Amino acid sequence: MTRLGYQIPNFTYPGISEADTFANVVAQAKAAEAAGYDRVFVMDHFYQLPGIGAPDEPMFECYAMLSALAQHTERVRLSALVSGNTYRNPALLAKTVTTLDHVSGGRATLGIGTGWFELEHDDLGFEFGTLGERFEKLEEALQIIRPMLRGERPTLAGNYYRVREAANEPQPISHIPIMIGGSGEKKTLRLVAQYADESNLTCSIEDIPRKLDALAGHCERLGRDRSEIKVTKLTMVAVAPTLDELEADLAAIATKKGWNDQVMQAIRQQLIFGDADTVGEILERAVAAGLDGLTVDLPVNGHNPDRIALLAELAHKALG
Repeated sequence: MTRLGYQIPNFTYPGISEADTFANVVAQAKAAEAAGYDRVFVMDHFYQLPGIGAPDEPMFECYAMLSALAQHTERVRLSALVSGNTYRNPALLAKTVTTLDHVSGGRATLGIGTGWFELEHDDLGFEFGTLGERFEKLEEALQIIRPMLRGERPTLAGNYYRVREAANEPQPISHIPIMIGGSGEKKTLRLVAQYADESNLTCSIEDIPRKLDALAGHCERLGRDRSEIKVTKLTMVAVAPTLDELEADLAAIATKKGWNDQVMQAIRQQLIFGDADTVGEILERAVAAGLDGLTVDLPVNGHNPDRIALLAELAHKALG
C-alpha cells in the first residue's frame, strides 16, 4: 500500500532548461527513494493543470516517464496519479501497466480515475462525454483490466468496450495494486469498494471522516472487508525550513512561469503553504482524520531535492 507517496506534478523549473528537465525528474525520484517514500507518482495529463501552470507548459506522457524512472530507482513503486481512463483502451492499459511491472522488477501500481480535464480532451481528440458516461466507462474498464492483471481472460460486450477472452502475457511479476482516485461518495467510493485495493482521496481534511464513512457503507453493502482497502489523500504542499526561504522559492518559480502577484497569492491559499512547523502540524491533522497514508507533492519547489527530503521528514513524523 501507499504509506508515503511523492507525486511529480510540474516540469517547469527555474534555472533548468527544457533539455535538462528529465535529469531533474530523475533526481527527484532518486531523492524521494532516498528519503523513504514508498511510491513515486506522475500525473497522467498532456497539458499542465490550472493552478499549477499554463496548458502549454511542458508535460510528459506518464507511462513512458515511469518506465524510464524504473531504470533509475530500485525500491519505490511507480504509478500514475491517476491514469485517465478516457485516454486509453482498457486492454492496452492493462498491457502497459504490466510492462511497467516487468521493467521495474515488480514495482508497478495502477492508479486510475474517470478523467476530468475537458480542455485536453477537446484539443487532442479524446472523447470526453458526460460525467455519468465517464463513470460507466471506468467501471467497464475495471471489469477488463482487473481480471487481466489477475491471470484471467475476461470477455465483455459493454456499451463502451468489447473484449473476447483478453489475454495478458506475460503476467505481472507482482500483485499490481489498483488504486482509484477521487472522492465522490456515491460512485467513486463504490467503485473503490468493489474493485480496488487503495483509495486516493482529493477532498479537504475536514471531509475525510465523511468519505471514510461512505466507503465503509459501500463495503458493508458489497460484503467487502473495509480493512482490505488502504486510504490515502493527495496533499499539495509548499514547504521550506523557513518562511523566508519558501517565499524565495515561490518568487523564483513565479518568475519562470510569469505569475503575477494575484497568482502567487492564490498559490499561498490553495497549497499547504508554510515553514516546517506549520506544514508538519497540518499533515498530522490529516493523518489523525483517519488516513492510512499520505501522498504529497511540491508544485513550487519539488525540483529541489532538499525540499523533498524535508517534506518526507515531516510526513514520516505525522504518520508515526
